[in-house]
Amino acid sequence: MLHKRASEANEKSDNSIGSDLASKKRRIDITDSSSASDKSLVVASGSSSSSGFLGDSVVQQLDMAFGNSNRQEIDEDLHSRQLAVYGRETMRRLFASNVLISGMHGLGAEIAKNLILAGVKSVTLHDERVVELWDLSSNFVFSEDDVGKNRADASVQKLQDLNNAVVVTSLTKSLSKEDLSDFQVVVFSDISMERAIEFDNYCHSHQPPISFVKADVRGLFGSVFCDFGPEFAVLDVDGEEPHTGIIASISNENQAFISCVDDERLEFQDGDLVVFSEVEGMTELNDGKPRKIKSARPYSFTLDEDTTNYGTYVKGGIVTQVKQPKLLNFKPLREALKDPGDFLFSDFSKFDRPPLLHLAFQALDHFKSEAGRFPVAGSEEDAQKLISIATAINTGQGDLKVDNVDQKLLRHFSFGAKAVLNPMAAMFGGIVGQEVVKACSGKFHPLFQFFYFDSVESLPTEPLDSSDFAPRNSRYDAQISVFGAKFQKKLEDAKVFTVGSGALGCEFLKNMALMGVSCGSQGKLTVTDDDIIEKSNLSRQFLFRDWNIGQAKSTVAASAAAAINPRFNIEALQNRVGAETENVFDDAFWENLTVVVNALDNVNARLYVDSRCLYFQKPLLESGTLGTKCNTQTVIPHLTENYGASRDPPEKQAPMCTVHSFPHNIDHCLTWARSEFEGLLEKTPA
Repeated sequence: MLHKRASEANEKSDNSIGSDLASKKRRIDITDSSSASDKSLVVASGSSSSSGFLGDSVVQQLDMAFGNSNRQEIDEDLHSRQLAVYGRETMRRLFASNVLISGMHGLGAEIAKNLILAGVKSVTLHDERVVELWDLSSNFVFSEDDVGKNRADASVQKLQDLNNAVVVTSLTKSLSKEDLSDFQVVVFSDISMERAIEFDNYCHSHQPPISFVKADVRGLFGSVFCDFGPEFAVLDVDGEEPHTGIIASISNENQAFISCVDDERLEFQDGDLVVFSEVEGMTELNDGKPRKIKSARPYSFTLDEDTTNYGTYVKGGIVTQVKQPKLLNFKPLREALKDPGDFLFSDFSKFDRPPLLHLAFQALDHFKSEAGRFPVAGSEEDAQKLISIATAINTGQGDLKVDNVDQKLLRHFSFGAKAVLNPMAAMFGGIVGQEVVKACSGKFHPLFQFFYFDSVESLPTEPLDSSDFAPRNSRYDAQISVFGAKFQKKLEDAKVFTVGSGALGCEFLKNMALMGVSCGSQGKLTVTDDDIIEKSNLSRQFLFRDWNIGQAKSTVAASAAAAINPRFNIEALQNRVGAETENVFDDAFWENLTVVVNALDNVNARLYVDSRCLYFQKPLLESGTLGTKCNTQTVIPHLTENYGASRDPPEKQAPMCTVHSFPHNIDHCLTWARSEFEGLLEKTPA
């Protein structure tokens, strides 16, 4: 079940981590973006506790491909949160990976930022173009002083400052196929389809294969394509801990029936491999050999093995799931364009959208190669030309032909095609960064193979003149070309309250500075956080540097955000938001706000802010992260339910008799240890 309380558990104390670990409501897991029919081969393998199976050879091949012959030391103070999610072996493979990122507009910068923070071995930034004023609304590393400089060269130093352990270099010449051989993963975010096919063919046939990612953000539309080679091994499909059960009985028969204790449901599925340990009586099962199960039920299953001649089961025993590696057969881009297979859906109300966007991005590539430019925002002539190209491509698709070419959608696509918007770049930068981590490590199921997304519902509802999209020679021209100048003025005059400036808070402040939120004469953003910066924060709270350790998070974050956009009207406070600070955040403060943005790490604070927004009728943007999982909720007065309207079920308490007599899982052991600690070191001395 997905709970609501995915929180920034990697922000504060262990107490806040513990309080939110069980919370997952409405959480999206971005690690497993697999398609149901990925034409893959599932192979049996041992887990970390078993040996001698295909999984071990797959691990060795992966280590050889990524040059992981030497064991690298991991800075646990810096990467403690990442280690908990990825594990030590995944981190070592990541630290041995060289990545190329080509195209340093906003999307390229976001991908680079995420990978440098994650700690890959090296990142090479490639771009032949120069910085334009247009780029400043999407790329956080550029300033007005960089206009006219090469985009890759202008990015190197600011990205290097994020993590000195990563080698960051720039490349400004035209790329050849042979240049790609130095990398384990290559990412292209600004490339023609013809060149992409040429590079992908080289990567696909290279030995070992080079993982290839092509990503694009065009206005409110985005796409990702992944090709990790003809045979890519996923070592751990979901990153979750192997499921376990405690055995209650085992029968002596062909297809042995095994029942487990009924205080916790088994999470096994038919076809899973399991290993047995600590079984008394039927000791033949303790040999560490993976065995297949079938007829899995909540508290029992059948073992695909004859135990008639085994010893009689006496007592005890633990059954543990064996994680199974999976081989994926990726198609090269040339083939995948003609036969894309199943698309990954991000919005189930838009089932017909991915095939249409697959067509639209191909049509845009044709338009750009013919005209030598992107369609002009607001130009009906360019929009009609794009629509006619898309219709012609669709006619030649045979069985894959789209039934209804939505001209209104393609018109929106044409109008915003030149713009790289910061929110879209930030979102796709996170997705692509995670795909690169999967390619480097073999952990989590990769995207197979196309992903398309649009947010046309974000467009203004009132009709706009073409003049409203015209450039104003400002840093916000890309945004104006999509939303219009009136909308930009609203953003600049917004009065925003951001609660928290940790991992999410840093991202929000960066995004809002680039978008021009609260950057007008009437606008103001207030950010508050009572926490200080620790070393472990630096691996994901990218506005902070090592010399900021010990300083107030909100003050440093506000200063860094103002450096991104000098017009940002931002005030930093160090107050906790709660009933005790209502003299600071009084009625006049709340009534004056346009919107509230939560970046909190605990449920109680979320509920308090939600109650204030409900009372003062203010929109609230709520979100949280936990490892590779996240949730978001938009609360609009009179339109949606508020955050506190639905609550997670109470946590299941472990029975004290079980804790004291037979503590058999981590919750029991923690409860038992806390009870012992209190007895020995608190109650007895008292």
